[in-house]
Amino acid sequence: MSGLIPEILQTELLQEVLAQTREPSSAAVSEILDRARDKKGLALRDVGYLANLKEPELVRKLFHAAAVIKREIYGERLVFFAPLYISDYCVNDCEYCNFHAGNKQLARRKLTMAEVGAQTAFLIDQGHKRILLEAGEDPVNNDIEYIVDAINKIYSVRTPKGNIRRINVNIAAATVENYRKLKGAGIGTYQLFQETYHRPTYERLHCGPKADFERQITAHLRAFEAGIDDVGVGALFGLYDWRFEALALVAHSQYLEKTNNAGPHTISVPRICAAPTVDYKPQYPVSDDDFLKLIAILRLAVPYTGIILSTRERPEVRKLAFKIGISQASSGSVAVTGGYGKKERQPQFTINDERSMQDVISDVIKDNHLPSFCTACYRSGRTGERFMALARPGDIHKLCRPNAIITFAEYLTDCATDELRKKGGRLIEESVNGIEELPLRRETRNRLARIAAGERDIYF
Repeated sequence: MSGLIPEILQTELLQEVLAQTREPSSAAVSEILDRARDKKGLALRDVGYLANLKEPELVRKLFHAAAVIKREIYGERLVFFAPLYISDYCVNDCEYCNFHAGNKQLARRKLTMAEVGAQTAFLIDQGHKRILLEAGEDPVNNDIEYIVDAINKIYSVRTPKGNIRRINVNIAAATVENYRKLKGAGIGTYQLFQETYHRPTYERLHCGPKADFERQITAHLRAFEAGIDDVGVGALFGLYDWRFEALALVAHSQYLEKTNNAGPHTISVPRICAAPTVDYKPQYPVSDDDFLKLIAILRLAVPYTGIILSTRERPEVRKLAFKIGISQASSGSVAVTGGYGKKERQPQFTINDERSMQDVISDVIKDNHLPSFCTACYRSGRTGERFMALARPGDIHKLCRPNAIITFAEYLTDCATDELRKKGGRLIEESVNGIEELPLRRETRNRLARIAAGERDIYF
């Protein structure tokens, strides 16, 4: 097993790279940033140099380069989604998580299918089109049949404001057989975070099935084997040195791309925050400045990937992160099983952006981001290698922009206030005018007219 994913499993190798790149020169950094403009990613040593940056002017150049790459690949669009916790039963005793098995203060619950449907309807009526399904690891309460039943229920729910068009799934590492069942249920991306790539830290913090480092780190390979085209990776920043985790995430991404011709569809960057009943104080806290630097580095190192930001982060941090690399974000979120529209119970972690979805969208419009609820790639078969073929050279934005425009128009028509509808309408007009290809611009206007006439779910 030690030779299966050498870049990741050899902690010493990653630490050596960091040690060798401890003092980056201005010339070396400038050369790395120039190379990054080619959108072909970065070598591990490049990542090490950027992670060790301290000079403010060089950091500013890093942020600028990341913002340029994000615009060139994904344009100005920002995809929104919401997590849906369906069960907080868990057999793992992870030190940092409020759902840990030893928490006797948590009145655990799993949603019935009727409750899954009600929570789904709530999210649809807020304007959501994609959901991230979350559940703890419990082979009795949260078996794969329960997960599949929940997926089927979510897809079946329709309200006057629409339906959920894509379900991404974040559940524990599973077998190939169970991943095939998720594939059969029509999931989008399968997400699983390593939490920390530093093996000694990982094994110290986890107790239960999740304590198996190798089971966790090879899960994406089993998902690929089962036919799932899109996988998501991530780390919980603060468990160990963020520079090491960033390096490991890039190494993991490169390995997946090398072995499957498709790197991670998404990289998530949750930063550890307080949780009820949990007395875990991170030994490696990540400052706001370092957190933003991390996001910029990932955007340059893995340019094709969608980088996801949660409501763990404060609005002011999210605002800056959206500019330099984030392409997907949760909004209007709760981290409580069955928590939408209800008085909050014990969340998995503290939510630091409690703005409503409308408030979030209103704010991102001010910064000229184009809100998107697009699920077109998944339903058009642009997944895995097909998606990467468009994303790597930066061609995916030619589809992202018109699809974002159309889905945003849907949202404004069905869910927005009059004031937001006016603001969003002006942004849509500017965005349509920004489509360079005249035939595509004309067809986008045609489809906007169809949306205005009552048609829905139109995409390129």
